Amino acid sequence: MSIIKIIQIALLACGSLAFIIYSWRYLTNPRVHGFYRFFGWEVSLLLVIFNLPVWFNDPFAPIQIVSWVLLILSIILAMVGFILLGKRGKPRGSFEDTTTIVSTGLYRYIRHPLYASLILFTLGTGLKNPDLLSLVLTLAATLFYYLTAKVEEEEILVKFGENYREYMKRTKLFIPFIF
Repeated sequence: MSIIKIIQIALLACGSLAFIIYSWRYLTNPRVHGFYRFFGWEVSLLLVIFNLPVWFNDPFAPIQIVSWVLLILSIILAMVGFILLGKRGKPRGSFEDTTTIVSTGLYRYIRHPLYASLILFTLGTGLKNPDLLSLVLTLAATLFYYLTAKVEEEEILVKFGENYREYMKRTKLFIPFIF
């Protein structure tokens, strides 16, 4: 067995175990956002693992440059999103348990920068090896992140009510000014 295969198996095992441990309480209830997020994470992990052997091949090809730009944007979006949630969301314990609606910074334009970050990560990873498998996994992960956001919005509406509904009218789901 090659070293790459061993690394792929180890990454799948460790990543899946971490996702299962974090998501355990959600896995039996498709009415909560964590259920769909778990599957998005798993599919994104598979995409990374399958594309790992070609991750650094032909690094200056135009598609690879686009891939790296998407991956870097993903990291920036996630960092800014987490910082804003921590500072403005006044979380109780977990960053997911905010006590106030965050509507400044990135959140002024999009409601789910963290899921947008995961989608950009998935797209960037899929472009590392743009074949049919990567396309299918990219589309599947994106669908799971979309479902995660939609289910989470129902949860947030219960928590924050009309204030969140008004916020939804002023912002886009993932992409400012478009979607």
